[in-house]
Amino acid sequence: MQVEEQDQGPEEIELQFLLEAIFQRYGYDFREYSRASLRRRVKQHLLIARYDNISAVTHDILHNGEAFSALLSNLTINVTEMFRDPDFYLAFREKVVPVLKTHPFLKIWHAGCATGEEIYSMAILLQEEGLYERCQIYATDIDKEVLDKARRGIFPVSELKRYTENYKRSGGKRSLGDYCTEKYDNVIMDPGLKKNVIFADHDLATDQVFGEMQVVLCRNVIIYFNRELQKRVFRLFHDSLDIGGFLCLGSKESLRFSGCSDAFDIIEEQQRIYRKKM
Repeated sequence: MQVEEQDQGPEEIELQFLLEAIFQRYGYDFREYSRASLRRRVKQHLLIARYDNISAVTHDILHNGEAFSALLSNLTINVTEMFRDPDFYLAFREKVVPVLKTHPFLKIWHAGCATGEEIYSMAILLQEEGLYERCQIYATDIDKEVLDKARRGIFPVSELKRYTENYKRSGGKRSLGDYCTEKYDNVIMDPGLKKNVIFADHDLATDQVFGEMQVVLCRNVIIYFNRELQKRVFRLFHDSLDIGGFLCLGSKESLRFSGCSDAFDIIEEQQRIYRKKM
């Protein structure tokens, strides 16, 4: 893990003031996110929204909720797709599903669900494995506008070909078209896929344990946190999981340096699937 340099120049101080203003005014805590990643996203926002400097952004968001919403959409990472990293879903089917089938009821938390493509992917997988009817899925994200998109379950039809290829490679048992309807330029997911999904806002930096889960998925989110926040989030996931529960991370994430790696067994190292020790 890289140690970020402590540049205390004017721009860094402006960034600190911005993050503190966001926390004090709106309650979102980005103060322990990776500084390098935040700098890139804030600079991108300056260009898009045509601000001269970070201080101007700080002033604007303190007095204008719409300005903050625009900034938030640039600060949060919402890169996702259906059956993203198909090998992960294939490994989940083979290594995790057989254990889940031994449970009479399942609670699954998908933290950082973004616009929801991976929520619907998991719902499809669970349905095909005969598990969906006994599941309660909690889909959370820090960005309420993004959560609204996830609730709607409407995606660009231009992505359908790629999603279909991912689905096939993930071990899909039917046709992806069986789970959605094409209308104009959109793909509308079957409403039945979200009947057991609760969408809720949750900030991994400040909020607490999310119940006793059999599975926690948080893929390609933790890489944007600094070391201390990563440790906090890993403890949160550990405490949220039932004994024997599964933790699923992104391909560039690991329990190494987490402070709780000894509390998990490695189930599938390449696909970052771990199991809380019995």
